[in-house]
Amino acid sequence: MSSLSQRRLGRSVLLHLFLTPLAVIWLFPLWMMVVFSTMPDNGIFSPGIELLPHGNFVDNFNNLQRDTNFVGAIGISVAVAVTYTFFSVLLTSMAGWALARYQFFGKGAVVAIILGTITLPYAVVLIPQFIMVARDFQLANTWVALIVPPLFNSLGVLFMRQAFSMMPHDLFDAARVEGVKEWRIFLFVALPLARPMLAALAIILFLASWNNYLWPLLINSQPGAMTAPVALGTLIGLTKVSWGGIMAGAVMLTVPMLVVFVLLQRHFIAGIAAGAVK
Repeated sequence: MSSLSQRRLGRSVLLHLFLTPLAVIWLFPLWMMVVFSTMPDNGIFSPGIELLPHGNFVDNFNNLQRDTNFVGAIGISVAVAVTYTFFSVLLTSMAGWALARYQFFGKGAVVAIILGTITLPYAVVLIPQFIMVARDFQLANTWVALIVPPLFNSLGVLFMRQAFSMMPHDLFDAARVEGVKEWRIFLFVALPLARPMLAALAIILFLASWNNYLWPLLINSQPGAMTAPVALGTLIGLTKVSWGGIMAGAVMLTVPMLVVFVLLQRHFIAGIAAGAVK
């Protein structure tokens, strides 16, 4: 083995020795969540530390389903997240395309405003947004209120603007010379080239919608139309907290997303890397 190979092997071993404890620290709370989801409520707060699963997951899930109709809430969350992701990716891509490829008066100001909105805490716009949607537009307790207000994503617009800016101008100019209309250039030339960035953005937006708690809690007061995170929150009462049910619901919300991310991490990393290098 050459000295270069030995140095690479040594760096790899040191890197793994450093990252493995960090991975264990990060995964330990998730494992304990799985363990707690299989224990009764009185066993979760027992003095001893339990590291292996028990056999109460089905009972905890049955209690969760009885109290919240959690399966229905998951269905609503999936429908909202998929619809939100599709339209948000489309809108942010269109905005990013316009900012990357067109020259118009006030373009710099538009980009500056979009950058400025990233610095605003969500709490600043939450109450005005709620008043506008619920009082002025009378859209409370509707799917439109759940999906439409968060559609515009400033970070997604800037991310797609960077992605389209990296593409060669000559390719689009050649399509225009051939008489291809602008919307066809966007749909059939630009978007296929931006597929890795679109995949990364879609994963980020889907997870953001899937985990969204505060806005669905405010805008929707109907028990039969709750998203899954809001349904879990209803198990925390003034006098009783169903910890077993909460842990079972948290496992059902978390584990599928981890599996999806692991399966799609190649596309996610490729999209982030492609959008970050010019």
